[in-house]
Amino acid sequence: MAKPATPLINHEIAQTAGKKAGKSLVIRRQYQLLLMSTPFVLLVMLFSFGPLWGWIMAFQHYKVALGLWHSPWAGLDNFRLLFQDPQFFNSLRNTVVMGMLNLVTSFIGAIGLALLLNEVRFVFFKRVIQTLTYIPHFVSWVVIANIFATLLSPDAGIVNAILLKLGFIHEPIYFLGEEKLFWWIHTAANFWKELGWNTIIYLAVLVGLNPEHYEAAEVDGATRWQKMRYISIPGLMPTAVLLLILSVGWIVQSGYESQFLLGNPVVINRSEVLDLYALNYSTSIGDYSYGVAVSLFKSIVSLVLVLLVNYTARKTSGSRLF
Repeated sequence: MAKPATPLINHEIAQTAGKKAGKSLVIRRQYQLLLMSTPFVLLVMLFSFGPLWGWIMAFQHYKVALGLWHSPWAGLDNFRLLFQDPQFFNSLRNTVVMGMLNLVTSFIGAIGLALLLNEVRFVFFKRVIQTLTYIPHFVSWVVIANIFATLLSPDAGIVNAILLKLGFIHEPIYFLGEEKLFWWIHTAANFWKELGWNTIIYLAVLVGLNPEHYEAAEVDGATRWQKMRYISIPGLMPTAVLLLILSVGWIVQSGYESQFLLGNPVVINRSEVLDLYALNYSTSIGDYSYGVAVSLFKSIVSLVLVLLVNYTARKTSGSRLF
């Protein structure tokens, strides 16, 4: 005859059953949200995870006529060629430098603008500034590149006109033809385009902070700077760390559109990033496997960077993504 269950075992069984019932109840209550999110999950699976099977090309001598399943295997030959090409390292340098410049300026600029807007008490002025800084995000890079080309033009560009008027230069400068200036021009364009959009989350965090903290600080005689330093900035830090971790993964995923539109053959040693390098190499000689190897390398580096920054943040500040 089986022994009756002890009170401890009964308690564990009841606790497990309660958890299962609670999860089932939550699913039933939120079934509308689950149904609404299903199409988006399917889209992500289809367009983000589905194409990953194409990474097989990085380990093949891919031939269009033979297709993916009949092309000969190359092992790691494409990666060996990758690390033997000096142009690859030049493109990697450009990608990392521009990615870091964009990360630092966007991170600091977004937090700074959010803190300043949070201190504005004139609502109309605050809304105008927000709108003006948000608009460039929705403007195509084609338009942004043309705006900067016009502003920096040596013929009728306003920047050259101002510098000539003030006596800083004696003849117009072709800014977009100066190799040493390209990184800074690209950073300025990206900063202007994305500043307002990057500020949205930080403003939302500041709005959600407990107003009683500000009231208590005001009673104690704290100035605006002191309230910003001891309440606003610490309140932003957990969110800022999480966004920083996510942003680090995009350092080598900076795309190619902005560099392609702002760059030209004169400054190609500073404007060619990994995506442009892979595109030019693949289309010029038809070696698609090599281009896929570059993309796979970028993905691995991005994953490693996210893991390292997440580990560092967890050890130093306690904030982490996972």
